Amino acid sequence: MATALLPLRRGWKQASHLFFARQTWNSSPVRPPSLPKRLLIFLAQHFHDVQELLIWTSKFKSSQLRKKNAYYGYTQRYYGDVIASAYYVLSLKGGFRYAGQSEWFHTDKRGKFNWDFLNHKDLPLEEVDMSHTIINHIGLDNLVGQPFLRTLSVRGCSEVDDWFLARLHEFQDTLEELDISHCPRITIGGLAALRNLKKLRHLDVSSLPRIANPGLVIILLEEMLPHCQIAANGYDHSLTQEG
Repeated sequence: MATALLPLRRGWKQASHLFFARQTWNSSPVRPPSLPKRLLIFLAQHFHDVQELLIWTSKFKSSQLRKKNAYYGYTQRYYGDVIASAYYVLSLKGGFRYAGQSEWFHTDKRGKFNWDFLNHKDLPLEEVDMSHTIINHIGLDNLVGQPFLRTLSVRGCSEVDDWFLARLHEFQDTLEELDISHCPRITIGGLAALRNLKKLRHLDVSSLPRIANPGLVIILLEEMLPHCQIAANGYDHSLTQEG
């Protein structure tokens, strides 16, 4: 860890040199360069240090993403599939409802939640709301043990991609409602994998920025899932000649 922080320390040290250089220029009779120009000079002279810092930051974020989506095997062994899935959902600040129950379990703004969900280990999860969380295709390992999952929402999830959609076939016998709207990484290739969800009755694909020709895509989805109602807002549904 100390090795990884060396670029960060060097960056602070060099930033302090830049500050003292500013004081020196201010006391000199020669007019100093402007602050933006000095910043550009600093970045040009220390490009490799800044690049190492960016690389370290990217690796750290990837490591945290993998850690938060890792399989909750320890919880599963001691508390079972249901509690492990429920705890994963709440840990990512999502929400869920048990089958046959009207109460939803959610986290609050501080990430706190009610531990009463532990009292329902014999009830499967029926609805899961992971909207605006960092769930990814690896995290689905924590939900595949729910054989009665009927509704899943991943609205606005930045890590939901085509790999994620390809894994949804594991819920093909139960999933009836799916919301993948506002997910920036989904492409038409991922949408094609939804053909396996034969029991799907409602699908929301609104505002997917990487869908180039939404009018044609909606037609293909309706042919692929004839019994499913498709919601697709936020598009120009005209079929262009290029499409």
